[in-house]
Amino acid sequence: MKILIIEDEQLLATQISSAVDQAGWVAETSSDGIDALYRATSEKWDAMVLDLGLPKLDGMTVLKSIRDEGINTPIIILSARDALSQRIEGLNAGADDYLTKPFEMIELTTRVRAHLRRFLGQPSPVLQLGNLSLDTRVSKVLWKGQRIDLTALEYKVVAYFMHNPEKVISRTELIEHIYKQDFDRDSNTIEVFIGRIRKKISPTIIKTVRGLGYQLVKC
Repeated sequence: MKILIIEDEQLLATQISSAVDQAGWVAETSSDGIDALYRATSEKWDAMVLDLGLPKLDGMTVLKSIRDEGINTPIIILSARDALSQRIEGLNAGADDYLTKPFEMIELTTRVRAHLRRFLGQPSPVLQLGNLSLDTRVSKVLWKGQRIDLTALEYKVVAYFMHNPEKVISRTELIEHIYKQDFDRDSNTIEVFIGRIRKKISPTIIKTVRGLGYQLVKC
């Protein structure tokens, strides 16, 4: 499951991203309304978390524009505690739910999960590509039925590939997904992770696409 988190407060965005990752989903973030609207309408998402107080383009306009495009992906809006009229306007504009700040991350992920169930029915928590499978419920990776022991960051890399099967993913995109903060972003570490994953699973499971990035292939 891919969740778009639209939040301009870096600390809160990082906390939400971590909670989403721990729930077994893929989190991607956007910090301003213009970028958020572009990404929300040009990519496929399973759910969105949208702060109404955004720079460049306000969250209410983003919400209305998404619904005007005919996109019915579940959207949970975030608002200040004293913004009752704003929350009502948001629900009337097409939001599926809301949370007032501050809130507990477990409540957010519980609400996201509930809306995913309603929107998608009962999706399988197991992702499959050829002989490789990933169970998002227990963060378990299997190769030909055998469990593969991965570190937390190796698992995040594999999970991101499994949510984007056979898509060419750039090194920059992988770095941005793995590292939620600006520090410790060394592009060489991606090559290290890819090498470890190939060694643990299969030398041919991840293909290097010269000049573009990497691609998880069906084996």
